[in-house]
Amino acid sequence: RRLLLRYYPPGVILEYVQSGEPKTKSIDLLDLKPDTDAVALVEEIQKEEPLITDSCKEHLISLVQRLQEKLGEKEDHKFCLFKILRAHLLPLTNVAFNKPGSRFITGSYDRTCKVWDTASGEELHTLEGHRNVVYAIAFNNPYGDKIATGSFDKTCRLWSTETGKCYHTFRGHGAEIVCVSFNPQSTLVATGSVDSTAKLWDVEKGEEVATLRGHSGEIVVLSFNSTGDRILTGSFDHTAAVWDAGTGRVLHTLVGHRGEISSAQFNWDSSLIVTGSMDKTCMLWNAVTGTHIATLTGHSDEIFDVCFDYAGQRVVTASADGSARIYNAETKKCTAKLEGHRGDISKVCFNPKGNRVLTASSDQTARLWDAASGCCLQVLEGHTDEIFSCAFNYQGDIIITGSKDNTCRIWH
Repeated sequence: RRLLLRYYPPGVILEYVQSGEPKTKSIDLLDLKPDTDAVALVEEIQKEEPLITDSCKEHLISLVQRLQEKLGEKEDHKFCLFKILRAHLLPLTNVAFNKPGSRFITGSYDRTCKVWDTASGEELHTLEGHRNVVYAIAFNNPYGDKIATGSFDKTCRLWSTETGKCYHTFRGHGAEIVCVSFNPQSTLVATGSVDSTAKLWDVEKGEEVATLRGHSGEIVVLSFNSTGDRILTGSFDHTAAVWDAGTGRVLHTLVGHRGEISSAQFNWDSSLIVTGSMDKTCMLWNAVTGTHIATLTGHSDEIFDVCFDYAGQRVVTASADGSARIYNAETKKCTAKLEGHRGDISKVCFNPKGNRVLTASSDQTARLWDAASGCCLQVLEGHTDEIFSCAFNYQGDIIITGSKDNTCRIWH
């Protein structure tokens, strides 16, 4: 039995093969502190988890120690503008980092995707071939050697990060592709379309594997869970759905919202799902049973984005009312209101440690907030049009903002 240990903040995922079947199991390290005895902790885990043999014990100890180092880092970092990239001739649609943050990609209305070196700000490749807007982009993290681009030309293309070469063009959707995602094993790409279907494609063979049918409105968001056996889709038909990634069958339809779904995500151990909607609410769901757990209210306008922290303990929401809110996933209470933007907030994300929140707004600024207190720590100014995209790198010490002013800004 081959065992693979994968580090997924805030825990470790075991991947192994049993009777020819690939299996996964997550070990949660939520209570880890910088001064926890790593060796004793791993020995404790070993007692309960027979899969962890002595041969992989050392590896697990080093993963735990790496996590402790991250927890112990001091957090008073002020971000400064490092570089302005005049990325495309026409407006950007999206930006995304690879896992280490050494590369990032930008999609644009100019029908291209560009690959950039984060440290130098140098353009490495222009991925050309689409015949319409490149709207959705993704790296196959954690590997980062492939890129998927979804376009209004109804196709998805798979590219090499290193050479910029196109491996495959996936054809089959009847309308624009607006979301793409790789599974964590990088064997599948999922695409979501205005044609109300999602499709799964084999990365190696370049062939369609399954079509996910069931939604009656366009699919605007999709993602795999951290083990890759489930897919979550959110649609303008007011529902989200959970699908079996192996068979393409629908397992649960999450019914309850009274407006289009704008955002949806699994938490790290795939036990919870959060959905945000144009009905001004955010909902929590049991990912295993598909049952509704709670409705998080408080916003006075549409919710554009929702996000779990890496531990799945907090949820942050971004709204057209100009505020973001942080909720405790366990108590379902609002713990902080992030107020200060003078326009709607279209994008929100936690840093990898989960103690900072980044928001992007139509007021041409991005803001950094303390996740516990809700205090604004920094305003990132300089863009001359609305910011629609923002992201942290994996270390949490670099930020990218993408704006309708056709530029990307890198902040260190």
